[in-house]
Amino acid sequence: MLHGGTRPPGAAERADEREEEPMEQQDRLVEAVTELAPELSRRAGEIEAARDIPGDLLDALRAAGCFRMFVPRSHGGYEADLRTGLRVLETLARADGSTGWTVMIGSETPHLLAMLPRERFDKIYADGPDVVVAGGFAPQGRAELADGGFQVTGRWAYASGSRHADLIFGNCVLTGDGEPLPGPSGAPPELRSMLFPAGRVTVHDTWHALGLRGTGSHDIEVSDEFCAASDSFDLFTGTPCVPGPGFVAPLVHFVLHLGAVAVGIAQGALDDMVAMLDGGRQRLYARQSLADSPAFRIQLGRAELDVRAARTLLRELADDLWAACATDPAAVAGLHPRVSAALPWVTERAMAAVDTCYRAAGGGASRDGAPLQRRFRDIHTFSQHAAAAEGWLGNNGARLLGRPVELAY
Repeated sequence: MLHGGTRPPGAAERADEREEEPMEQQDRLVEAVTELAPELSRRAGEIEAARDIPGDLLDALRAAGCFRMFVPRSHGGYEADLRTGLRVLETLARADGSTGWTVMIGSETPHLLAMLPRERFDKIYADGPDVVVAGGFAPQGRAELADGGFQVTGRWAYASGSRHADLIFGNCVLTGDGEPLPGPSGAPPELRSMLFPAGRVTVHDTWHALGLRGTGSHDIEVSDEFCAASDSFDLFTGTPCVPGPGFVAPLVHFVLHLGAVAVGIAQGALDDMVAMLDGGRQRLYARQSLADSPAFRIQLGRAELDVRAARTLLRELADDLWAACATDPAAVAGLHPRVSAALPWVTERAMAAVDTCYRAAGGGASRDGAPLQRRFRDIHTFSQHAAAAEGWLGNNGARLLGRPVELAY
């Protein structure tokens, strides 16, 4: 039984799914998510108030295939291509930002587990493809060398989805006799992520934030817990143990996943704005309705084009990255500067579109429970993510100038 959810499909069901063509599975996934979206929108306030995804909605997301979409077909998943993944994540974030974010984190599970030894990867997925991992990327723990593994102590922030995860990891500095182990040739201390069953990790209720409140991004903690060497992995430079273009450069894929969530939040704000205008909304003291205002039409038109441009850029980069991963993995490094620079630009355009809608909606948008208020808070919280920082734009500038580039992630 999965931690916090329904039992995974049996072997017969997984065999039936594997008999489907890959595109049939992916089309079915997109259709299931599209059908679920109205219910997610209707319950967005409930998700926010709970500061987590309610159990029945998690079950529906699992049943739709959201947490198995990137899992290899050999292990019962859909092995979805990057473009399909972006479409799914945008659709979910368009319905509710927190849901899009939470599914993004959970769906990336196989990319992380692929950094483990293949035998361990196979064992984890032996009971079904709907495994969910949460954890902390920042090296906020210490892993002391021990016989057969490590003794781990640490506390990590921003572990989205930690309350319903099956497994939880934390990135650590490796230590020997309490001192950080230096990297080769004077490099910074070695880092390694440690993976634990969720029941061995304490989740601290700390996620009280401006937006994305339903992501359950709490602190997680372990204290002097043993982690076997086979349950540790190199998060940033590890070599995946499974083949396929989806596993060649997973952390680069993650940047584009983030962008899809930002675009979804912005598109949702545009949807909310247009729906509001169907009622002939007119601002106090205004001489005409917003829909009849030429000035507002210009603002709305610009906002829609911003979102469309952001979506198009993500899809173009996704196609380039997928092609490189499939045919020329060595070319992936050359895409890093553009991919890393794309996310802050996409975030800026998404935030500008949401801000346009929020300002135009008037005082009602500032009330708790107003969909546009939630979109506004979600995208501004999203913009604080380290991967969306403006500094990443410099990567693309350095590339254009032929200067050295700090690789994304």
